[in-house]
Amino acid sequence: MKAAIVLGAGQPPVYGEFGEPVPSPGEQRIAVTAAALSPVSKSRASGAHYSASGRFPFVAGVDGVGRLDDGRRVYFILPKAPYGGMAERTIASSAHCVVLPDDVDDVTAAAIANPGMSSWAAYRERAILEAGEAVLVNGATGAAGRLAVQIARHLGATKVIATARNAKALASVAALGADVTIPLVEDGKALDDAFEEQFAAGVDVVIDYLWGPSAERLMIAGAKAGRDGAPIRFVQVGSASGLNVTLPGAAFRSSAITLMGSGIGSVRFERFIDAVAGVLNATARSGFAIAAHAVPLSEVEEAWPDNSSASRTVFIV
Repeated sequence: MKAAIVLGAGQPPVYGEFGEPVPSPGEQRIAVTAAALSPVSKSRASGAHYSASGRFPFVAGVDGVGRLDDGRRVYFILPKAPYGGMAERTIASSAHCVVLPDDVDDVTAAAIANPGMSSWAAYRERAILEAGEAVLVNGATGAAGRLAVQIARHLGATKVIATARNAKALASVAALGADVTIPLVEDGKALDDAFEEQFAAGVDVVIDYLWGPSAERLMIAGAKAGRDGAPIRFVQVGSASGLNVTLPGAAFRSSAITLMGSGIGSVRFERFIDAVAGVLNATARSGFAIAAHAVPLSEVEEAWPDNSSASRTVFIV
């Protein structure tokens, strides 16, 4: 069968022939129709992701959409190694498959499932977001951040604050449900003042896709302006701006900030599957928007370097 094959560490996948998958009991064979080019897929292919096995060759892609042998249309995640989502066929545990609603097409489902899952799980499993609370999304212009704004609204947030490094892209996030936008391009004092103003007005949950300097400033601003005893749940999801932060201990001793992560390990895997189902079932009903463009899998070598956050590449088979 045809597939996007990773032959070695640091090498982009090549389009070629790979052995046919044979399912074992408890597994499903899936005829793949669509698979998104996600940051996680690229990171695992490069060997940099913490979940990468280091064994080669393997088929790229951590998830996708396709049909089971019985005809059901499903989203699947984490196919059985060495198979991946970017192939004509793959295999995955039955527990890793979610039946798709009829009102979501294959390309949209492939594009939205992974980034939507990240904030849905962060809100429901870690922050335990309640209707009526205020949410701040740090890094709201990538695919995951834009969905985090929309999903916060869907789950009942009454105020959504969005930050991002790209001021031009941030302007479009207001149309997705952000009440306040803060570009991360101001001088330090102006940015601190903007953060403190929002925390003084009330922020219950922060979903952070950036980490690095902006996360530091947010936590310090929250500590300075936080309401007495009112907890701020800061959920760390991504690290696009830096791998580390430096924080004064007093910021935590003098405030009710709770810092937590959301990812595989901090959330049980079956709860991530539930999060995917939640996102997919709400997509059409709530009008979740994600920019995506379809590319034939045969063009994987040309499309692989695409790092644009404006539109998600989805390989179609």
